[in-house]
Amino acid sequence: MDLSLLDHAFMRHALAAGALAGVACAMAGVFAVLMRLTFIGVCLAHAAFAGGLTALAFGLPALPVALAASMVSALVIGPLADKGEISPDTAVGVVFSAMIGVAVLCMGLMPGPKTEALNLFWGSILTVRQADVWLLAGVAGIAVLGVALFFKEIQAVACHRAVAAAVGIPATAVFYAILVQTGLTVTACLPSVGGLLVYSLLVSPAAAAYQLTYSLRRMFLLAGLFGAASGVGGVLLAWHMDVPAGAAVVLLSCALFLLAAWLSPKR
Repeated sequence: MDLSLLDHAFMRHALAAGALAGVACAMAGVFAVLMRLTFIGVCLAHAAFAGGLTALAFGLPALPVALAASMVSALVIGPLADKGEISPDTAVGVVFSAMIGVAVLCMGLMPGPKTEALNLFWGSILTVRQADVWLLAGVAGIAVLGVALFFKEIQAVACHRAVAAAVGIPATAVFYAILVQTGLTVTACLPSVGGLLVYSLLVSPAAAAYQLTYSLRRMFLLAGLFGAASGVGGVLLAWHMDVPAGAAVVLLSCALFLLAAWLSPKR
């Protein structure tokens, strides 16, 4: 393999960002797949996008406001589902609709060209900065450490939240922590993967791992490997084939899912 690409700092940053984004998204994606909450990735991605657009419309730094919007949305979904006695999917749909409205409103209020706003939507992994890589490293580290420290509680809540609460596990707190971690992951991936494409990186590696194992531990491990392979492989494909890197990452993750589904022993 031609290693000359590592001579370029932007490629080193892109490869690191691809691997870290893949691992972070895969950890959150396992919860989304097991708990039938895959739409939550779309919701929180659009919440972060709406927050970023609000910041740009008022001349504020985009990433902190995007993080705040994603966190608020994540913390609203849980209580809205619990207090309103509706399914989490319904709560996600309500928040998603509100965030779409905010995003469209802010896009209309922004004067001049919308280039910076569109960068938040599509992402640009080849232009990520060192600070973005460190942010992704922190989010991925928190996700992996959280799974390692609270695996039994996470396993119980992911399998059946009501039963977990009945046996004394703080199921609500664990569920809210999962939502917050998903929001952190989505926001951290905005500069690299983008608000639109991050949904695929959340779902596809975890769904591929789900096809190959019944063990939750192995599912986390396989999902992380598939996510990292999608991120790094997509960047390498973009380098050698001169195609958009974000699209290459997403299409590779989808291809890995199709391969896993074809080889799945669960069939």
